[in-house]
Amino acid sequence: MDAANPFETPKTFALHRGEYLVGFAVATTLGVWHWQEIRWLPAVALFLYIDLIGYIPGAIAFRRSTDGNIPKIYYVLYNTMHSLITQSVVVGLWLLFVGPEWALIVIPFHLFADRGLFGNFLKPFNLPFEPHPHPAYDKLLSSLGYPARAKKATTHAPVPAEAH
Repeated sequence: MDAANPFETPKTFALHRGEYLVGFAVATTLGVWHWQEIRWLPAVALFLYIDLIGYIPGAIAFRRSTDGNIPKIYYVLYNTMHSLITQSVVVGLWLLFVGPEWALIVIPFHLFADRGLFGNFLKPFNLPFEPHPHPAYDKLLSSLGYPARAKKATTHAPVPAEAH
């Protein structure tokens, strides 16, 4: 992956995830060390609101869709709520209006877990909302000399029409 070819091979994707796993480990360690200092009601709310706004609505729409196509607003909501920029603003506003506290550690914990543990990065409009193998990516990997990926069973239309 470079500036002229902004895609990831399986190895660079694993390395990218590994960087977020380090952040996840740091957030987890800080959370454990400061367990007694965390106000848990705000922590749970801060952890959940990201997915309540940014993931759950799109996931429901995707599962209800008969062809895998859902409105782009669900992608925008996901990408906005799972953005390090957005969440940095939220943390900054919290610091300004509420003050510093250890409950905020759940925000990097959430984002770094999504990226490092689950491999969920921002969602491109032309791919299904939920991860599904795309034939064009398989073709790209093949052209770069990578072995074919194992076929996964899908329970949904794997590729929206506009992605072809």
